[in-house]
Amino acid sequence: MAGMVTAVYPGSFDVLTYGHLDLIRRAAALFDHLIVAVAQNDRKKPLFSLEERLEHLRAVTADLPNVSIDSFEGLTVDYLARSGATVIVRGLRFVSDFEFELQMAMMNRSMAPAIETIFLAPSSDYSFLSSSLVREVASRGKDVSAYVPPEVHLALQRKLGLQ
Repeated sequence: MAGMVTAVYPGSFDVLTYGHLDLIRRAAALFDHLIVAVAQNDRKKPLFSLEERLEHLRAVTADLPNVSIDSFEGLTVDYLARSGATVIVRGLRFVSDFEFELQMAMMNRSMAPAIETIFLAPSSDYSFLSSSLVREVASRGKDVSAYVPPEVHLALQRKLGLQ
């Protein structure tokens, strides 16, 4: 591989799960630099603020020297152009994810032909996890500590008034 390869793992990360962390760690091992980029989407009503999500990500990736945390608005390909990254990392849990993710990858390639999208399958331990599922279960008072890092679990309990 010639030169340094920077990849971006974009997402809302609301709530940050062990599934996300699994993909971050695996992508960090594949690329010289990985930017975990929190997408700001005004249409979605996040449980955690942008700054809280950035803090969660910084806490759980502190031991990964080639990972940086950032946020962006707008199109992912525009963010990659600004950051100098050439690869988008996306996770695929189920076949149902594939159709949407492939459509996005093809659209991104049509807008920015030099950008590649790499799909990573999650560890089987986390293949069923989604942020929305964790939020739903936690909001019903169930313990989700097996699915989220301790810092996130504590923040989630505080946010939902369960502590």
